[in-house]
Amino acid sequence: MPVHRSGRRGAPITDPLTPPEVRELLSAHGLAPRRSAGQNFVVDPNTVRRIIAAADLDATDTIVEIGPGLGSLTLTLADAVRRVIAIEIDAGFVEVLRTRISDRDDIELVHADAMQADLGELIGSGSARLVANLPYNVATPLVVHAFDADAITDAFVMVQREVGERWCAAPGDRLRAGISVKLDLVAHVEVVFTIPRNVFYPVPNVDSVMVRLRRRDEAPDPAERRWVGRVVEAAFAQRRKTLRNTLRAIAPPGHLDAAAAATGIDLGARAETLSTDAFRALAAALRDRA
Repeated sequence: MPVHRSGRRGAPITDPLTPPEVRELLSAHGLAPRRSAGQNFVVDPNTVRRIIAAADLDATDTIVEIGPGLGSLTLTLADAVRRVIAIEIDAGFVEVLRTRISDRDDIELVHADAMQADLGELIGSGSARLVANLPYNVATPLVVHAFDADAITDAFVMVQREVGERWCAAPGDRLRAGISVKLDLVAHVEVVFTIPRNVFYPVPNVDSVMVRLRRRDEAPDPAERRWVGRVVEAAFAQRRKTLRNTLRAIAPPGHLDAAAAATGIDLGARAETLSTDAFRALAAALRDRA
């Protein structure tokens, strides 16, 4: 996993890239954004500044950025915090970034697939925060992977609007899904503001949102998260069916009835109506009978 540490610290304050500058950089390096990889660059400097302002940064922070692309957010982040770890999978963009950050020693550029990266190892001692315009096609697994690393305390990330709204969907919401429960297990999740599609290059077909996730102090340990996650996945596998039908994939009817009696949960309900606490209670009751 190659890590590039740039030169000196203290470079002048960096302005976010404008649309002509983005097109010039791409052309100069023979690059083009790939929709299949979820590559959409923010080309409105005011939007970048708004993200930085809302991220509630501290000068002592270590920031992990996944998918830095051309580095517009990267350099603006580095002007506000102590250290930025930028993880980029695309070799072409890595070369652009190496050129753009060559006079900075507060940015570590990692050429790697973030899904395979050991974030705890990259961060080292202490904690870090995730701030990123996540690649849209892998945003959900990336944020789950990030919160699997204990060193990540919180995240402020850009994702497609429907994805962000699904992440924080409450019981009974039509967007409520397994990921809503899984993220709620480990973090307080909220949509902070909407970002219109016209601030991107290329212009996507959807609007975006900035989502804040703050790790819960009372989050379950990894073993419990895995088991609750398995129960949640089974429950949401067939959305139109009741819990009595979907959960047969992981427990016999007798165990389901006993767990329902112990927790007061109605097995005739559908998964999207249950709270996260109800899923934790049901999973614990099923585990006790396994």
